[in-house]
Amino acid sequence: MDSGSCRLAHITLECGLPVLDRESALDIVVVEDLDLATLLPVARRLAERHGPFDGIVGPSEFDVLTTARLRVALGTPGWTPEFVTAFRDKTRMKDLVGAAGLRIPRFHRLDGHSTAASVVAAVGLPLILKPRTGWSSRGVVRVGDERELTAVLGEHPGDLGEFECEEYIEGEVLHVDGIRRDGKFHFVSASAYLNTCLDFTAGQPLGSVLLDPGPRLERVTSFAGDCLDALDLVDGPFHLELFETPQAELVFLEVGLRPGGAEVPFVHRDLFGIDLYAEAFRATLGLPPVTPAEELSQVTVSGGWVSVPEPRPYPSTVLSRTSLRAEVPEVYAEELPEPGTVFDGTGGYEHIGGRFRLRGTDQDAVRRAALTVMDRYELVTRHEPAAS
Repeated sequence: MDSGSCRLAHITLECGLPVLDRESALDIVVVEDLDLATLLPVARRLAERHGPFDGIVGPSEFDVLTTARLRVALGTPGWTPEFVTAFRDKTRMKDLVGAAGLRIPRFHRLDGHSTAASVVAAVGLPLILKPRTGWSSRGVVRVGDERELTAVLGEHPGDLGEFECEEYIEGEVLHVDGIRRDGKFHFVSASAYLNTCLDFTAGQPLGSVLLDPGPRLERVTSFAGDCLDALDLVDGPFHLELFETPQAELVFLEVGLRPGGAEVPFVHRDLFGIDLYAEAFRATLGLPPVTPAEELSQVTVSGGWVSVPEPRPYPSTVLSRTSLRAEVPEVYAEELPEPGTVFDGTGGYEHIGGRFRLRGTDQDAVRRAALTVMDRYELVTRHEPAAS
């Protein structure tokens, strides 16, 4: 926000304080958690003290539904819980995208009456079981046969309604990132993952490479635009994932009402000159873009990133790690854990074993460099067994 253009009140966890502009803030309240029951009375006190809110923003995947509920409770304009749910509930989003005639995986909502046989009859095998409102592939399981599915369902006796099962799609996973304005792309890019988010949760590196301009990029972004139309996203950010099968069929996977995570915002800032989070903030509030579309950088190179997960078993202490800046020319930035850093499995995509951002002549060059990073990076750790 331009200085003096609006009055900003922040409700934050203590860990969020360092990044806030405390001098110009209208008010800052530190809370123990960001649950609705905690936030609502604080927000009401702020409104009583300073006047009604013109908008409420919670840019995290964790917080978009909470902020929607805050808007309703406080009479603040903006996205409603019903609208936001289409970007949080994986079954709801597939209902809407599928109703528009777009390819989605076969899926089945689970409930207390679901059995392995009924799920297999609806979806087939192999299949994917996942939380309906999960993120970052946490709780996602690939199931290969009916006996295994029986065991997995038995692990959730009281909360099966919070899960869904869907058809396993063989193919490459792509992600499309950008900002919508007036029902069109203000900015859009498409990238191909190296490994998957599910692989990352299992301890493998995750990478991504921007697609080169051309027919494939146009086809992928056009499909993403059709999916966003089905979800009625007129103004706002998105991080949409899809499959591209060996037969070149595009299949919707899921979408978030937020910018992409990991190194996505950094690579886009560095290569395209767009601040996805600033644009998301302003789109959420109905403010004009920070940067007009015609002023965004026209990129003539490709880029990508590699994220190395936290070393296992937990907890582990870093003894040494190797820099690749001088060894892999495409690596233009890296963030490595210092020796002595302790990992406990709670680092997400930020406090991890290594983060690399890449720039190269084209998609193939960046892909080769990303695979080189995955192959050559060495992280030496020592497991610290818990005290008996």
